[in-house]
Amino acid sequence: SPAQKLVFNRVNGKRPQVLPQQVSATEECYTLAHEENVRFIYEAWQQVEQQLDGSRSGESACGPVQYVEKNPNPGLKNFVPIDLEEWWAQQFLAKIENCS
Repeated sequence: SPAQKLVFNRVNGKRPQVLPQQVSATEECYTLAHEENVRFIYEAWQQVEQQLDGSRSGESACGPVQYVEKNPNPGLKNFVPIDLEEWWAQQFLAKIENCS
């Protein structure tokens, strides 16, 4: 399946302002090695997800096994995992608002 794209909703219905050209000059440049590493990790993770789905449906007896804690830590009872995509979206919007 293709990678999901982040969708940023307008804040208070306002249209985002266009950033000046000088800000775009500070964009990160990714090396070929970086892009290859990201592609490798993405493709490997896609394979793991497919194998997990296959093992859940009974297609394969071997493959990756999802770890589940047998005796959960009581200190983590109220733990709420962070939504990393939401956090990145907030950081992105804050950067845009600080530049305008």
